[in-house]
This record gives sequence, C-alpha cells and structure tokens, in this order.
Amino acid sequence: MDKSKLDEMILATAKPRWQKIAMIIAKLMNKPEFQLLEDPAEYIAERIYFLVQTKKLESQGDIKNWRHSEVRLG
Repeated sequence: MDKSKLDEMILATAKPRWQKIAMIIAKLMNKPEFQLLEDPAEYIAERIYFLVQTKKLESQGDIKNWRHSEVRLG
C-alpha cells in the first residue's frame, strides 16, 4: 500500500479528541486494503509514528505502547 494513501486513511480516522493508538489501528485493520499485508498493525503503527514526528498528529504517552498512548489531530 502507498504510504501517502495510508497517511490519508490514518488522518481521516483520527479525531480532534484523544484516541488510543490501538483503536485507530484496529479500525484500519478491518479495511480490505490491509487483509493482504503480513503484519498490518506494525505497518499502520509505523505511519502513525511518522505522522507524530511530522506534527500532523499530537501524541501523549509512550506511542510504542499502543494501549497506553493516544493521538489526536494536530
């Protein structure tokens, strides 16, 4: 999957309010585009980390620990 398309999907799923990273990953993994990927959760998480680093998403907590960290639109 194209990284920019995935970034768009993540940003469309994110909200202005805080959401668990695990929730965003779970919502996206249910989409047919991710059924063929070997490890879709890790792939999605990598792009979330990138979006945090580029300040398109804000984060709180340890973003490597999906259930105990949150992101929102920046």
